[in-house]
Amino acid sequence: MVTLENVQSALSRIRESIRLTPLTHSESLSHSAGNQVFLKLDNLQRTGAFKERGALNRILSLSAEERQRGVVAASAGNHAQAVAYHSGLRGIRATICMPLATPLVKVSATRGFGAEVVLVGRNYDEAYEAALLTCQEQGATFLHPFDDEDVIAGQGTLGLEMLAQNPALDAIVAPIGGGGLLGGLSCAVKEINPRVAIIGVQAARLASMKAAVENGSPVTVPAATTIADGIAVRRAGEKTLPLIARYVDEIVTVEEEEIANAILLLLEREKILAEGAGAAALAAVLQRKIPQQGKRVGVLVCGGNIDVTLLSRIIERGLVKDGRLVRLRIHLTDHPGALRRLCEVIEQHKANIVETQHDRAYYGVNLGDTVIDVTMETRGPQHIQELMAALSSAGYAHERVQ
Repeated sequence: MVTLENVQSALSRIRESIRLTPLTHSESLSHSAGNQVFLKLDNLQRTGAFKERGALNRILSLSAEERQRGVVAASAGNHAQAVAYHSGLRGIRATICMPLATPLVKVSATRGFGAEVVLVGRNYDEAYEAALLTCQEQGATFLHPFDDEDVIAGQGTLGLEMLAQNPALDAIVAPIGGGGLLGGLSCAVKEINPRVAIIGVQAARLASMKAAVENGSPVTVPAATTIADGIAVRRAGEKTLPLIARYVDEIVTVEEEEIANAILLLLEREKILAEGAGAAALAAVLQRKIPQQGKRVGVLVCGGNIDVTLLSRIIERGLVKDGRLVRLRIHLTDHPGALRRLCEVIEQHKANIVETQHDRAYYGVNLGDTVIDVTMETRGPQHIQELMAALSSAGYAHERVQ
């Protein structure tokens, strides 16, 4: 089992090549969470995620012969970039097997760091099997993304940094995929200061570590998709599970909408870009799923490599949820001037039209009438209610499109 000494040695080994990322207090998120929230921004690493720590520690532990033969990894993105980047800096050939559904931003970045990328498999497990075959064919060394002692120790350096930056923390909340991050971090923190509570967070759709702890051994959970693709691991690690079972106080789960909301809040309030896995810990804190209240809580924002298409959808859905974007389906007579009069009603109530779409054949429209879907920027739920009341008063039949 990984020890505190392993983690301390890893920090000494990687310190010159890994950024000391900030631990910042957020007044806005603290108010929402009912705790004093301190964000550990490891999304600011060169490759956009904490994975550099473990990957580099493992790479620096390779023998000269292993370096010459090259390395192979399987990853949904962040471990891939970390291996590609630090291998490339040291002239080590790297081959990365990534699932077919990996976001383009992560695939492009991995290739940009000089690695050979092989897109294979529907999920991480299938990419993992392909990577093992590639190792056999090339005689290369496999760099596991989480179930490796050097990797676990490297990820655990986050815990040492957080305690050094704020020794008064009462709790630390971090995401769990295979358990490499939380296993190493919890070991380091608990061995130094046992009073600090350690809370792990998993996507509810793939709570493999929670199931493993409850079962007493790793179990394979059914395949599922989640916006937290960085922690979409179906089976907990054999080496990480004992660490989680020994040192972690509690594991909680978060839903997809909760993760999306955390991503949006980080972007809008803190100007911080986080991917799904990187925002999962904050989602649990904001939803008050952790037992601590009124405490000093360190929250890991551990990755920022989000696909821009997914980000745009999250932003748009968030605006709809907050009442800042609304679509109304409005019935009106199909004659000159009808649309102008409708726009006058909308203008009087200061809503901004961003999109319109006419339809004369669907939605049960009478001959001579039309239906128009109007998407508008609004100021919130109350503004929407005022606008809908005004439309009713003006004689327009309408409904809100959900």
